[in-house]
Amino acid sequence: MTGQRSDARRNYTHILAVAEAEVAAQGAQASLEQIARIAGVGSATVRRHFPTRKALLEAVFKQRVHDLCDRARTLCGEQDSRSALVEWLRELLAYSIAARGLADVLSYQPLQDEATQDSCAPAIGAAGASLLRKAIDDRTVRADITIDDLLVLIVGIALATENYTEPAIQADRAFRLAVAGFAANNT
Repeated sequence: MTGQRSDARRNYTHILAVAEAEVAAQGAQASLEQIARIAGVGSATVRRHFPTRKALLEAVFKQRVHDLCDRARTLCGEQDSRSALVEWLRELLAYSIAARGLADVLSYQPLQDEATQDSCAPAIGAAGASLLRKAIDDRTVRADITIDDLLVLIVGIALATENYTEPAIQADRAFRLAVAGFAANNT
């Protein structure tokens, strides 16, 4: 955004704030036209800043994804590597449920697809991979588990439970059942 005129920066910031509210309310399918209407700009202005729906969603979730990545780095220092991994996955799931649309952004082909290195999926994947690697090295998580496996699990739970009356309760139950299955002593 550096080098943009001040009105373009203001438009970007305003559109992003409106988009955050719309995505929270409507999920990943929030209407770009509705976002433009609420922001008081034309849809071409929205598309100039965010050429694709995915670009808009990436921008909406950028700070929280950054926070989740920082949290993973902090948890890497924990003694109990399995608990650290599970705690981080639980936080990722909780945010994926609270911030409707994040699961759609992470709903991905494995990390090498279309994403740039600063987009959500590779950042989350790299952060989780460090925790997973430590847990595997400590032999507290099965060696055949990949970060892609775990992220597909989180995305699947978030997407499968988002329309429940109380999605967090159902998601937590599914998460606990899944976590029991990836302990090192399970095959």
